[in-house]
Parts: sequence; C-alpha cells; structure tokens
Amino acid sequence: MYMSIGRSIKERFEQGKPLFSVEFFPPKDDAGGERMLKTASQIQPHQPDFVSITYGAGGGTRATTMRYARLLKEEHGFEVMPHLTCVGHTRDDLLEILEEFAQAGFRNVMALRGDPPKGETTFKPVPGGLSYGSDLVALIRENFPDFGIGVGGYPEKHPEAKDMDSDLDHLKIKVDAGADFITTQLFFDNPVYFDFVSRCRNHGIEIPVLPGLLPVLSIGQVRRFCTMCEAGLPSALEQSLEAASDDEQPVVGADWALHQTKELLAGGAPGYHLYALNKSASTLRILEGLQANRG
Repeated sequence: MYMSIGRSIKERFEQGKPLFSVEFFPPKDDAGGERMLKTASQIQPHQPDFVSITYGAGGGTRATTMRYARLLKEEHGFEVMPHLTCVGHTRDDLLEILEEFAQAGFRNVMALRGDPPKGETTFKPVPGGLSYGSDLVALIRENFPDFGIGVGGYPEKHPEAKDMDSDLDHLKIKVDAGADFITTQLFFDNPVYFDFVSRCRNHGIEIPVLPGLLPVLSIGQVRRFCTMCEAGLPSALEQSLEAASDDEQPVVGADWALHQTKELLAGGAPGYHLYALNKSASTLRILEGLQANRG
C-alpha cells in the first residue's frame, strides 16, 4: 500500500495564508473513538491545514495516539501533527517514537515537556530522560531535520514561571533549538494575544504565533480550565454563560470564539487553532460563521 508522506507545517505558514487547525485527544474507548472520527468526518469538508492529537501523561496514550493519528491521516486525509512529551520517557524512547512517526508518514510534531504526573507538583525527568521542552525540540531537529516542530506558548504566563520575562526567555530557548511555530494556550481576551506576540517579537522570537481557542462548553468547564492554566475569564463571557441554560452554554462559547477568531484574523494573526475536545457542534458553528462572513 502506498503511504503518503506529510509536509512540514512550516511550508504552509510560508505561503502567507491564514491557517486553520483542530486539536483532538485520544479517546478512552471505542465509543469515544467513533465520536472522534465522526467529528473528524464533519470537519473534513472545511479542509483544515492540519489537525493535532494529544499525548497522555507518561506516554499513557502512546498506542492510542498513534492509532488515531493514523486513522486521521489515512481515512480523512488530514495533515496530522502528533503531540509528544518528555514525561516518563528516556531519550532512546523518544527517538523510537519519533521513528514510528516518520515510518507512518508524519512530518510534524508538537514538542512539549509535559505536565508532572497526577499527584505531583514538579516535573522530574526519568533517568536518561529530558528535562525541558527545548531538549526535545533539539533532539527532533538533530535527528529528524525535515520535521516541522510546534511548541506551546502561554499568553498569560506559564503557571510555573516566576514572571512573563523569564517565561519568554524559556520560550526563546525552545525557538532557538529549532521550533518552527508556537501554538498558544487558550485565552478569551484578544488583547492578551496581541500583547503576547508583541512581547515575543521584543524577545527576538520571530516565528508564527498561532492563537489557540477553546469553544467553551459550560461555565464549570471553563472555570476549571482557567484555574489549571491561569488564564483570565472575561466577566462578559462569565455573565453570559451564567445567564444561559445548560443547552445554551455551548452556543454562547462558540459565538465568543467565533468573534475572537474574526478579530484575530482581522488583526493579522497567522490563523487559528481550535481545541475541539472531540466535539463537532461548536467547531462547525465557528467554521460556518467564518464562511458566512467571507460569503
């Protein structure tokens, strides 16, 4: 069987057109897998430039991530960017996984240090492992030079960073190690993104910064996420969600993200990345709203 080889996402950024991408996560069971693939089928006509699929703590979803990454590529024709983290892996483990990616035809990786395992507050590499996301970027760049490499950025500061300047210093190290683009953590206030990009440029970080957007599904969900990643929740969004019924809250969240996306693109963002959470309704509402805007 002929296996298609992917293209580096860096090339897509270089074309100068706004990119659109969607993030999936590995499902826990077959029913979740069916839902995820149904969502992928519904999004497919909108032709995302790439989709990403996350990676569980300690490599807990390694096989599932690979299985569904292949399905997204082979059955839906997506350019797929698997995530990879340092958690629980030696350097040799990581090289083995990267070789699996290459053999499967993937040419892009989201390189992340990863969060400490559940119940732990600090990140500790395993013996023979890597300590920082920048180490993983350097490992990929050295051994798989044709891979496109994405890294994460925190517009409102990484929770572990003492201040924004030190956080940007660490981001610059990742970029200098060979990253091609940055995808941001979720945010709900667009000036936060534009300020972050400006700060990046002042730190000598010139690669594209792709805004990551979460279409909120419920008030409880967004409060949890904002607490976890220390993102601000605008009072206007919070009040709209509180006033909405459970069924209406996803519509409120999608419309907020749609407004964000329009404003970001008008302001010169290089595209947008949707944290779809394997659900199609909110993502489709955003995509159709953008299409209507263009029409």
